[in-house]
Amino acid sequence: MDWAGWLIFGFIATIILTAVMTGAQLAGISRMDLPLMLGTILFDNPDRARVVGVLIHVVNGQVFALLYAAAFAAIGRSTWWMGALFGAIHGVAALTLIVPLLPGIHPRMASERSGPSMRAVLEPPGWMALNYGGATPAVALVAHVIYGTILGTFLSPQ
Repeated sequence: MDWAGWLIFGFIATIILTAVMTGAQLAGISRMDLPLMLGTILFDNPDRARVVGVLIHVVNGQVFALLYAAAFAAIGRSTWWMGALFGAIHGVAALTLIVPLLPGIHPRMASERSGPSMRAVLEPPGWMALNYGGATPAVALVAHVIYGTILGTFLSPQ
């Protein structure tokens, strides 16, 4: 497996994915603030939460990059289009499985099923994170396809 590629390009791909998601949020295209969502699992201070959230997202990105590297190694090849396909699958899984499950573990996120609590400061993401804006699923999918394309292009399936 390409350990050096995983470490370097997993980090680069994750930073770019995070930058695309954050850029869309700052530009008003999406209201999903991923670093805030992740960081407020641990901290209630929004500024501290965003810093910790970026770190959590980088670690998560490295874990997923390891899965991509293992898949490329198992298949015996990697291409940009395979990475893009993996990224699309990853993005759909994030939007339909991971993000909607967040209210179940997040102490500061309201749930669509149980409603808000006195502690909840974040609205529930909803299906495909649509509560954060109609363009949010498209932004997330594009960001994940870019992530996968980077990994498919630069990881060696050794």
